[in-house]
Amino acid sequence: MRILVVCGAGASSTFVAQRINAAARARKLAYSATATNEASLAQDVQTTDLVLLGPHLAPHLEQIQALAEPHGVAVVLLGKDVFADLDGTRTLARIEEAIRDGATRPTPATN
Repeated sequence: MRILVVCGAGASSTFVAQRINAAARARKLAYSATATNEASLAQDVQTTDLVLLGPHLAPHLEQIQALAEPHGVAVVLLGKDVFADLDGTRTLARIEEAIRDGATRPTPATN
């Protein structure tokens, strides 16, 4: 599954993506998380399966969902505690919750 973590400038999303990748590797899940910023999202959303949106972008949720919808990509708003999730396990649980809820389906990771 290709996961795109989005924040305003791309800095904090890089840390979240790295933690998701570490947590997924520990569980042998074929997830690949990368980071991007809000300005690059229109291009990046075309090659992903799931968008994780930083909590500070909540006011833009509907706009980003509208951008992702034509590509069949689900958008999940992360909680305010995402940056305190140092091992990525809570964020990984949120991804799995989205999959269980049918927001997206797992696909093989691509590198």
